[in-house]
This record gives sequence, C-alpha cells and structure tokens, in this order.
Amino acid sequence: MKKEIKKYSFKDGLKLEFEILDLQEILKSKGEMMTVAHRAQFYHILWIEKGEGTHFIDFKPINIEDNSIIFIPHNCVNRFDSKGTYQGKVILFTDSFFCKNKQDMQFLHSSMLFSDLYDIAKIKVNPQVSDVRVCRNMMETEYLRSPDSEQYHILHNLLHVLLLHAERDMHKQGFEELKSSANLDYLILFKDILEENFRKEKSVKKYASELSISEKQLHKATTTLVDKTPKQIIDERILLEAKRLLVHANQSIKEVAYELGYEEPTNFIKYFRKHTNFTPSEFREQF
Repeated sequence: MKKEIKKYSFKDGLKLEFEILDLQEILKSKGEMMTVAHRAQFYHILWIEKGEGTHFIDFKPINIEDNSIIFIPHNCVNRFDSKGTYQGKVILFTDSFFCKNKQDMQFLHSSMLFSDLYDIAKIKVNPQVSDVRVCRNMMETEYLRSPDSEQYHILHNLLHVLLLHAERDMHKQGFEELKSSANLDYLILFKDILEENFRKEKSVKKYASELSISEKQLHKATTTLVDKTPKQIIDERILLEAKRLLVHANQSIKEVAYELGYEEPTNFIKYFRKHTNFTPSEFREQF
C-alpha cells in the first residue's frame, strides 16, 4: 500500500489560524504524531526554555538548547526527537493568518527566519529580559483573552514585531543577510515559482520566461547572490523532494520518479545517482 509523507494542516474549528501551546503538553498528547517525520502546512516558532536532543528539519540536525528559538518554515519535513526534552512554548501560524496584504507576504517569504535561501534560523535569547520575550508575553496575554473584533489585529501586529526583533537579534549574533537588490527580488520570485512547478517544469528557460527576464539575467541573479546557477537550484529542489520521498514514504522508486515528473524511472535513477553518487535504493537503505 502506497504511504505518503504525513501532512498536517492547521487545526479545524479555530477562529484564528494561530496558536501558542505548551511544548511539554503537546508532546505528551501528540508525541506519536510529532516524532514521526511529517510535513506541517504551517509555520513553527519553537521557543526552547529548557531542553536537549536533536530536532530534524529536512535532514538537517538542529541542537535543542536552553533559551533558544528555532524558526521552522511551513511545508518542510519536520521531526521532533522522541528521546529529547522540550520545555517551553511553540507558536503556530499560517500564511492566511499573517498575510493580510502583499507586503505581509513579501516580508514573510523573504524573511531570513523562514527563507530557504539560508540555513534554519536559530537564535539565543536572554532568559530574563529581551524584546522577543516581551512580545511573546504580550501575545500570550492577548491569546488567552476572550475573542473580540480587535484580537486578530493585535496578535498579527505583535507577531510581526516579534519577528522583526528576532531578525534584529540574528544580526546582533553575527548573521549576515543578503542585501536588497533587483537580483534578490528575481531570486526570491524564482524560488517561489520553482516551489509550485518543480515537479513538472525543469527548464531554466521556462522559469526565466515566467519572470519576464532573460536566462542570462536569471543566471547573474543566482550566481551573484548564492553562487549557484539556476540549474543547480532546480536540481537541489528536485533532489530534496526525492530524498524526502525515499526516506519518509514507502513509495516504490517508480512511484517517486512519476511524482517528480519522470515518465521513465531509469532516467530518474540516472539523474539521482549523477547528483548524489547513490542510486535511489542505496540512498533509502543508508537512511
């Protein structure tokens, strides 16, 4: 029987697609779900007050440390450590909650906290006083109030301010962000379009056409900013999805190939081996 990667959408029945939950309590009640690789269709802000172990996000191990915050993008494959300890809070929200307008969407999708242009974002926080902690406390207070017509706007604005303070803390802790430019705009738009189409479209020419720029312009944008050609970025996205399916689902190699747009499984096998030095079966066995 074909088994796909578990997908979890936001909880039904809530007035707002936003929650602040106690980590220990949610792991106690839903640990069997959360410690299995799953694709959450919403954003996580893991606020670890005390903890240890390793959290996994798309094959990337993230150390769980006291007084740290981990920012997890939506739709990545996420797995909590079954042997780890998590004490603190988790803030959950969706695009629909945060993105009231085009500016909100642009901020969220380009933020270094959730963008796949960077590694998974993680910051250390002062256990006593910090701006992000003040924002979190205010959000918790508002979240626990009886709902009224102002609650959404207040929570939305507080979340936005919390993310801005978190970005400021990342800068203070030595993180360097890509500078705003036309090339960065092209790169972000390219990544957004790629995310929607990588299964069926693998041509650099087609993506450049979608962006209304030349292949040369797209090549300049990607190589200047991340030292990768557009073709390399397309390959990375296809290979990430291939690895997710090979490790976290029990689909046959043929089914994985078809899902990724390869009509001939042998072509997918050759492609995967060329880029990883493993056949799909060897990669699956290794992990």
